[in-house]
Amino acid sequence: MPTLIGIDNGLTVTKAAVFDEKGTLLAVARRRIPQIIPHPHHVERDMVGLWQATAEAIAGALEKAGRPAGDVAAVAATAHGDGLYLLDAERRPLGNGILSLDSRAAAIVAEWDRDGTAATALARTGQVAHASAPSALLAWIKRHEPERFARIAHVLACKDWLRFCLTGTLGTDLTEASTSFTAVQSQVFEPDILSIFGLDGLAGALPAVTRPDEIIGTVSQTAAAATGLRAGTPVVAGVHDVVASALGIGGHREGTVAIVAGTYSINETIASTPKTDARWFCRNGIKPGEWNHMSISPASAANYDWFLDTLCAIERRSADETNGSIHTAIGAEIEAALARPSTVLFHPYLYGSPHGATASAGFLGLRGWHDRGDMLRAVIEGIAFNHRVHVDALREGFSPRTISLTGGISRNPLYAQIFANALGLPVTVNETEEAAAWGAALCAGAGAGLYASPTQDPRDLAALARHYQPDPTRSQQLQERYALHCDIATQLAPLWPRIEALASQAA
Repeated sequence: MPTLIGIDNGLTVTKAAVFDEKGTLLAVARRRIPQIIPHPHHVERDMVGLWQATAEAIAGALEKAGRPAGDVAAVAATAHGDGLYLLDAERRPLGNGILSLDSRAAAIVAEWDRDGTAATALARTGQVAHASAPSALLAWIKRHEPERFARIAHVLACKDWLRFCLTGTLGTDLTEASTSFTAVQSQVFEPDILSIFGLDGLAGALPAVTRPDEIIGTVSQTAAAATGLRAGTPVVAGVHDVVASALGIGGHREGTVAIVAGTYSINETIASTPKTDARWFCRNGIKPGEWNHMSISPASAANYDWFLDTLCAIERRSADETNGSIHTAIGAEIEAALARPSTVLFHPYLYGSPHGATASAGFLGLRGWHDRGDMLRAVIEGIAFNHRVHVDALREGFSPRTISLTGGISRNPLYAQIFANALGLPVTVNETEEAAAWGAALCAGAGAGLYASPTQDPRDLAALARHYQPDPTRSQQLQERYALHCDIATQLAPLWPRIEALASQAA
């Protein structure tokens, strides 16, 4: 029976997963990748180290699966979107890769907001540039590292670098190409778009574009030696990780908002016509004539992980030592908190927000009689409210009927129900393990001819689904809390820059 390999590279971990052609996960292997933070707001990684870790993960997954490398019908990668991975004329890494958590270009983006560049970019490309967009990072390098800028020969995304390491071929796919430089209507690179950002000289550095399920090469002898794959194994172009996650949970379809509650608050819906708005990215779908509308901020479940690490450290350590679940250990606390009124609210802006770079996290309404359960409830609700900010924006442009939810916290039925109540829409949680890797594998399977397209999931999706309907009473209560959440953010907007300025004061 044929197998497929999906590679999923995130911001701290790279993984490889082996699936059979029916979509059953046979094995997965992970390797951590250290981040490099040479200066505040600079978040990078070693590109060679990334490939080595990914090659080890592939080899580990193949060994765990216990299936011959010759069974692998095709390979595909997905990885964190945006950021920047540069090569020189000799196809060698030109410095470290830059992650999507990087915010060094925030000042340039602010300039573009003021001088009209942002508005021009929105009209032409379907999106406003943000701090980790390739356009902004390239403009920063041009201004601050002109020697490096002059040596840029190839502009790639993370998964494109992994594809190059596997095959020796350079290029990108339709979804990744639209992170900065494609025209929203034609969906292809247009020569005038680089000029919007003052990057005219890089036209020759942009990669060739193919469909995400198109075979673009085969595993090289060098890559085969490093990974255990058989030389000559087909490799497809791969896909942006936001799209991969939606594919993996069966949420890449019109009428559905696919939500990933992870490090980022990711909320996306596809349409057969493009609609532009500063509140979302209008990017390419997996085929021409399809657009993916993505409303995103770095304000989701990473806040929950911070809470567990900071205020539940003993329980988390105990759960790890006994192979138990931290969610079970603290479940009674949040259930008790949900059963009583609470004034505690939380803005989940520990790592970013939809309100600009200076917005920060905070508890409000906290009193001496509140306990950890009340705070945890506020964190989960705050995360759901931040997703609702994005979903409400998408509701103004589209007509979603359902939510497809994935991410670690979605596996907890209590939290999934909070999402349904907070969003006021039916929520479906698909019990897919390694959703993004499976989304990449679907592209690989389509390229190999196993599936008609990446959306032709061979699994029984209904059997994998858990459904949550909004509770009318709870939804009304959360509507009132959500309105406060938004009103407080509006009132804090002029104060957040003053709070952030405290960081620059001498001790």
